[in-house]
Amino acid sequence: MRVTTMIDKLGRFVTRYPWWTLLFSLLVVFVLAAGVLHLGFKNDYRIYFSKENPQLQAFEAIQDTYSKSDNVMFVLDPGQGNVFTPRILQAIRQLTERSWQLPYSSRVDSITNFQHTTAEQDDLIVADLVSDPAALSEEQIQTIRRVALSEPLLVRRLVSPAGHVAGVNVTVQLPGKSSMEAMQVAVEARKLAAEIEAEYPGIKLYLTGMVMMNNAFAESSMNDNQSLVPLMYGIVIIALLLSLRSISATLGVVLLILLSIVSALGIAGWLRWDLTPTSAIAPTIILTMAVADCVHLLVTMLHNMRIGHDKRQAVQESIRINFQPIFLTSATTAIGFLSMNFSDAPPFRDLGNIVAMGVLMAFLLTITFLPALMVILPLRVKRQDDLDNRHMQLLADFVIRRRKALLVVNGLLAVVLTSFVPLNELNDEFVKYFDESIEFRRSTDFFNDNLGGLYSMEFSIHAQSSGGISEPGYLQKLQRFTGWLEEQPEVIHVHTITDTFKRLNKNMHGDDPAWYRLPERRDLAAQYLLLYEMSLPYGLDLNDQINIDKSAVRLIVTMQSMSSREILSVERRVRDWLQDNMPEAGIEAASPVLMFAHIGKRNIIRMVAGTMLALVLISFILIAAFRSLKLGLISLIPNLVPAGIAFGIWGLIDGQIGLGLSVVTGMTLGIVVDDTVHFISKYRRARIEKQFSSKEAVRYAFSTVGVALWITSLVLVSGFLVLSLSHFTMNSEMGLMTAITIAVALFLDFLFLPPLLMTLEKK
Repeated sequence: MRVTTMIDKLGRFVTRYPWWTLLFSLLVVFVLAAGVLHLGFKNDYRIYFSKENPQLQAFEAIQDTYSKSDNVMFVLDPGQGNVFTPRILQAIRQLTERSWQLPYSSRVDSITNFQHTTAEQDDLIVADLVSDPAALSEEQIQTIRRVALSEPLLVRRLVSPAGHVAGVNVTVQLPGKSSMEAMQVAVEARKLAAEIEAEYPGIKLYLTGMVMMNNAFAESSMNDNQSLVPLMYGIVIIALLLSLRSISATLGVVLLILLSIVSALGIAGWLRWDLTPTSAIAPTIILTMAVADCVHLLVTMLHNMRIGHDKRQAVQESIRINFQPIFLTSATTAIGFLSMNFSDAPPFRDLGNIVAMGVLMAFLLTITFLPALMVILPLRVKRQDDLDNRHMQLLADFVIRRRKALLVVNGLLAVVLTSFVPLNELNDEFVKYFDESIEFRRSTDFFNDNLGGLYSMEFSIHAQSSGGISEPGYLQKLQRFTGWLEEQPEVIHVHTITDTFKRLNKNMHGDDPAWYRLPERRDLAAQYLLLYEMSLPYGLDLNDQINIDKSAVRLIVTMQSMSSREILSVERRVRDWLQDNMPEAGIEAASPVLMFAHIGKRNIIRMVAGTMLALVLISFILIAAFRSLKLGLISLIPNLVPAGIAFGIWGLIDGQIGLGLSVVTGMTLGIVVDDTVHFISKYRRARIEKQFSSKEAVRYAFSTVGVALWITSLVLVSGFLVLSLSHFTMNSEMGLMTAITIAVALFLDFLFLPPLLMTLEKK
């Protein structure tokens, strides 16, 4: 009784003092929205991993020990299928020299500046493989070709085995002080590529690498916000105009959406959060979620006005009737999104928190700002004696008449479709986070098909002591490991220091090919390495392969494009081999591809825990709100089944569950509760206040809330389908799966929940 009195007082205050209500609401929003000025943006792929992530910690340890591996890879397609011509070699050399000028560039590697070693008597000569391309004779070019295509450090890394494609790899050391660093490098790299293509017609340059991937994250996010948000606004406005048939009501909803979005983003700014490509879609989701509460309030208000209530009375009655279901749906939706805090990926936590704040702000504005605005704005409706919607009445009659058949058929359909859930498997390819419309994806596909691969594993392999990498026994085991890796079908290239040792040993024995093997004495190996290092030019040292005290080396394995499941399989094989053959060596393994492969599995496990907690909280809230254990438990059935059916459908049409889909169940749990709460709320009101039978209560629920459920579900499904148009597949798959889940939930709320209520709640 006390709660009802407070709600009545709220309705009277809002309608009596609409201007003060608007002023206070806008003041609060203004204060919150000011935080947007402090909102940052991050597009580094590392943002998807928490600081406690073991794979990230291992990767950063390797990066700190050796040089960083963030890079821009220029892949040069000469057009005529041969890079070993004076013109093409000149282009590669110019590209190599100019690449040193890229922002944060620390090293540039190509076939032209490869430090080729030869012997002259007792001297070791170290020089660029290609010094003056224009002056090369045909014989010299053939010699360069023979050297390049037989050098393990070049083939499948900087030149293709057929010599038809070459690469220039630029290692960059991003300071990490600004989100614009990767974009700055990408802009300059594209400018340089355009200059080379203009100077050498016929040459085509493709840009890939980890820096270009970081930039792709940022660009895809900006493109989505520029295209998807306006499209979503257009859909919402059209849907509202057609359903509400009121310009004033539609304007009120649009303003409320804007205020909810800027408030949520402002709170994130005050908390000094950074947007990411994933959390940047929060405005689109808030846009769709904010519509639901507004529509229920406005539909009831317009409904009351059509039967003769004056505007203030209609607003007060709408607040009284809808306050509880709107509060419940907002609370359960917020809980669903807050369950994303269990995610192992920080961007999904941020997305859940920002959307939850937006949903709660939308609730507060729906019961204050929106009704006050409706009191002030001119609002005309056509008076009608009959409130009931004919289509909803026909649907209600059908459901009541066929309730037993619907209960059995829909129950069986749910069981059958849910049984397909095991067809899904955890699988991800982080390069395929971007569709083929993204330049980075197209360039990376060309790189993978023609030269090398973006996927890699890095190993830091420790010797027993300082300088121990020159021990013959250590080098022999390292060579055995390299040989085993090269035999694996997934491996494209192995970058290892043993190839350098073998080449130096051959050089120091008069370039006799018979001596192309590892040195058999530690002192000789150490001398060769020292002599070689002293001859290397600045920027092309061995710090990217050997640590400072020469107690460990870095080995980089380049692999073909694989799913996360296949990558984890390779990792297990590698660890088993190392355990059997090098148990005494301290070895760390890490790389971005390993990080992404592990996070999907870990994220699903954690999200299951988050979803279960959200389910328990939502259950208690519904049981307490309905004051009925039976109704509370009944409501869970149409809330849990949609996710099972949706994943069953996904198993039939795709079957691959990546990082984006791993959060869908928790996220949609709070959303699909909305329709159930509104339907049961109206059903319960009819049973208690009006003393209707269960059949009459179902007919009343369809009549009063059916249209609103259609409108809100249409907007929600449309919003997430718009999100599925994103070029960032992590977002698009999440949007598509959520749209499927919401559509299934509406189907069950109309054709499964009412028969269930009538069967279990007979008077």
